[in-house]
Amino acid sequence: MKYHKDIFEIIFHARGGQGAKAAAEIIAQAAVSEGKFVQAFPQFGPERSGAPTKTFVRISDKAIRTYEPVIDPDVVVVLDETILDSETVTANLDSDEALIVNTKKTVEQIRQKLTERGAGFEGRIYPIDANGISMEIVGQPRPNTVILGKFVQVTEAVDLASVTAEFGNIFEYKIGKEATDKNILAIEKAYDTI
Repeated sequence: MKYHKDIFEIIFHARGGQGAKAAAEIIAQAAVSEGKFVQAFPQFGPERSGAPTKTFVRISDKAIRTYEPVIDPDVVVVLDETILDSETVTANLDSDEALIVNTKKTVEQIRQKLTERGAGFEGRIYPIDANGISMEIVGQPRPNTVILGKFVQVTEAVDLASVTAEFGNIFEYKIGKEATDKNILAIEKAYDTI
């Protein structure tokens, strides 16, 4: 799904405290390290843990002149599947665009849920059990880092090596080398999942 527009636009849907802002920052820094132009910024409602949040990312080979929230994304990443019950995450997603969801559900189950909510979506859906991979490798539910691997696999908007390098740059001094290495392994596993 190599980005084809002048500006590749992403929306992360999550709940406060799930790390969507950190995931967006890692993608943005990876793109900068590849010489691209980026924007990454959150949009909060009531700022409390557990409240739905959106984080926007733009990646381009040219300077980005708009500062509006993303309204026509190329890919939407959902870090908490319960958001599918309350938010219309597929708004303005076309049939050639993608929805990545942290879930144990199948593509068919997600599509059915979206249809039941009146938000039917004909595009590509990529479920990934990011919580499960994180628990298995990291020992904690950290879907925001794991889902980065699936994002890279689906979009090719940035390289996996850039994402893992930036994760290390940002987090090694915060969480230590061992935890950083485990998170990077989880990102790589998500990238390798079909």
